[in-house]
Amino acid sequence: MSTNEKGTPQSRAYTVNDIAAILGIGRATAYKLANSGAFKTIRIGNMIRISRKSFEDWLKMEGSYNVSE
Repeated sequence: MSTNEKGTPQSRAYTVNDIAAILGIGRATAYKLANSGAFKTIRIGNMIRISRKSFEDWLKMEGSYNVSE
């Protein structure tokens, strides 16, 4: 696990609340997005964790589409 500038561990996964905050969307929309297959997720019981790398790759790709439109 890597660390950030403050030396605290940086997770390799986001929560649904994390992606909701990053994208500025509601939790329900974030859950729909997480369940859409747009990026890699893992279920742990009833929790969903989103691969940080997969999400960031998806976000970069989405950003490049918006720039060209």
